[in-house]
Amino acid sequence: MYKRLKMEMDEKLKAPGANIEEIRKNLFPVNGLSLAFLKNSKALPFDLNGEGFSLLLSDPTRWDVIDVLEKYFGRKARVLQAPEETIEELIKEVYEEKGNIEELVKDAEEEGYSELEEDLEHLKDRASEAPVVRLVNLIIRKAVESRASDIHFEPFEKEFKVRYRIDGVLHDVESPPKRLQAPVISRIKLMAKMDIAERRLPQDGRINIMVGGKPLDIRVSTIPTMHGESVVLRLLSKENVILEMDKLGFEGEDLETFERLIRMPYGIILVTGPTGSGKTTTLYAALSEINQSDKKIITVEDPVEYQLPGVNQIQVKPQIDLTFANALRSILRQDPDVVLIGEVRDLETADIAVHASLTGHLVFSTLHTNDAVTAITRLRDMGIENYLVSSSLVGVLAQRLVRILCPHCKEERVVDGPTAKKVEEILGPSFHVEGHTVYSARGCDECSHTGYKGREGIFELLVVDEEVRGKILRDSSAGELRECAISKGMKTLRHHGLLKVLKGITTLEEVFRVTG
Repeated sequence: MYKRLKMEMDEKLKAPGANIEEIRKNLFPVNGLSLAFLKNSKALPFDLNGEGFSLLLSDPTRWDVIDVLEKYFGRKARVLQAPEETIEELIKEVYEEKGNIEELVKDAEEEGYSELEEDLEHLKDRASEAPVVRLVNLIIRKAVESRASDIHFEPFEKEFKVRYRIDGVLHDVESPPKRLQAPVISRIKLMAKMDIAERRLPQDGRINIMVGGKPLDIRVSTIPTMHGESVVLRLLSKENVILEMDKLGFEGEDLETFERLIRMPYGIILVTGPTGSGKTTTLYAALSEINQSDKKIITVEDPVEYQLPGVNQIQVKPQIDLTFANALRSILRQDPDVVLIGEVRDLETADIAVHASLTGHLVFSTLHTNDAVTAITRLRDMGIENYLVSSSLVGVLAQRLVRILCPHCKEERVVDGPTAKKVEEILGPSFHVEGHTVYSARGCDECSHTGYKGREGIFELLVVDEEVRGKILRDSSAGELRECAISKGMKTLRHHGLLKVLKGITTLEEVFRVTG
């Protein structure tokens, strides 16, 4: 034990001198740490990765500081040495951000930024200067505090706009001036380890940081537009992902049915809906539910959004020909019990999925269709024969996300007149809603004046039983299949959404907005 500790200490005493300019260009905050602790310790942690992190110290023999930070992050530190005054300057640049964008913009304007920065090295330096660093940090921090899932940086002819997507809806927020467009976008690209010289082609990258003491994984996407690069940051907080089936928004009977389907020994289960409707979260929750030591689960995804313990996850890489179809052929030789395919995009992938299910595998995947029944039509259109669809498909779950009313400001209203009649037509003759109390969204400080706080799913679950299989074999239309499923108890998306309205969970306007 003593020998091992001495070896570690000797190694850290050899801490190399830090290249401050390179660190400054790639530095961003690890939030959740006490600023007083960093200042007193003359320590600056940065560059967190899967296995370790870098730590700038004025005194590499400060074992107490190293030990505290290694325990905090749960990983080993790579110690670099720098003068005290340099570390103090970097801490001030990165962490002592002012409270609003307007003040930071004033600081940036004093630096003399021009609207167009053509010189690459000059632009790189600009992107690493303290005002721009603090400005980008502040925009990300405010997005997290606002519960945003995405940050959009959008360049237009005369303005540079920043918008947050909160609960699925975009909101304008305070934005930097047009002249800060180039350094702000370059700063984000540096953080995501992208090529800042490449502005003609789309790029993708990732940023891993701690915000408020919690890990935040940020997916970064850039595309060239007429007036500069448009950048979107997808904020993937590992703390917020819901992997419990009973918290997704299912009603009792549908939850029992879906849990029965995901425990079947073989077959295909599809989850459908547009981008951003929560399909991946539902599939991850399903995998977590059935993830036991007696099952081998392999996924093929593009991209891998969250890492699931005990699940073998594969990231698709088309540039090296690791496509869905090619990966699937290989993983079926790995003897899996359950396979998740990120998306069925073409006939080749669909054909392999069908044959995998027919040879004893349970296959999960997604399709972009408007409802559950049209998933069958989509498989037919791809070229899958009716007899294969009917033999392999066991269930289709269509879903959307509706915003949940803010409990602090929701207002009562009564359903009557044409609205009540319309709701009763959708829910059926057993429902009488005339005079029923529901709620409207108003808006307050608690919900950022949107009237809503959080989202949950509405679902349409099609179970492929013997009767539905017979109709698929007879090439029945989508309308006939839908009528058959509804007669057997399937609730449509709008039906399920209106039930949530009557329970006071969401609003009529939200359900009609989401279901079209």
